[in-house]
Amino acid sequence: MARTHGSHSGITGPRIRAAALHLIARHGFEAVPLWPAAVEGGGQAGALYRYTPDKQALLADLMQAHMDDLHAALSALPPLPDPVAALDRFARFHVGFHLDRPDAVFVAYMELRSLTPANFARIEAARRSYEDALEGILARGVAAGAFALSHPRMATRAIIAMLTGVTQWFRDDGPMSRAQVADLYAAMVLRLAAATPSARP
Repeated sequence: MARTHGSHSGITGPRIRAAALHLIARHGFEAVPLWPAAVEGGGQAGALYRYTPDKQALLADLMQAHMDDLHAALSALPPLPDPVAALDRFARFHVGFHLDRPDAVFVAYMELRSLTPANFARIEAARRSYEDALEGILARGVAAGAFALSHPRMATRAIIAMLTGVTQWFRDDGPMSRAQVADLYAAMVLRLAAATPSARP
């Protein structure tokens, strides 16, 4: 089949994906038909099916790409043996990474309900793997006596929810800078983990 005029796989595909991500974040998955993503991406409506088999596959791919980027960025950080320093850095990393990607964050968390069971299981496994990294930090801190937590798994969920929530209200033209927000959230996370005063940075 001939390629649609003006369509280049290395350019049109990413544009369509970016447009679809923006539309889903603004209007919700169920409310967005496929064709606007192709049009806003600079192609024709039929061109979308050259890059994804259907709407469900596109949603799952967008979520998987977000999780893959998140895992890669976290894995690139050098290890920190001190659990308190590692928790402080994790909080700052999570805030900074997610503030740069508000549309991807919204879709990845709010549209889980729209996934098929098979796609949900795949994305949920990636989410759990990321949460395991935080839970590991908390468990090491408890073992070292740096954190006073009885349920590291529950604390992990609370911390992730709190850190991710920053994308719902933060604005670059608001009263706080990104660095100030990262400082504030890192301090709150350490308090939530009940880090001993002598162990806090």
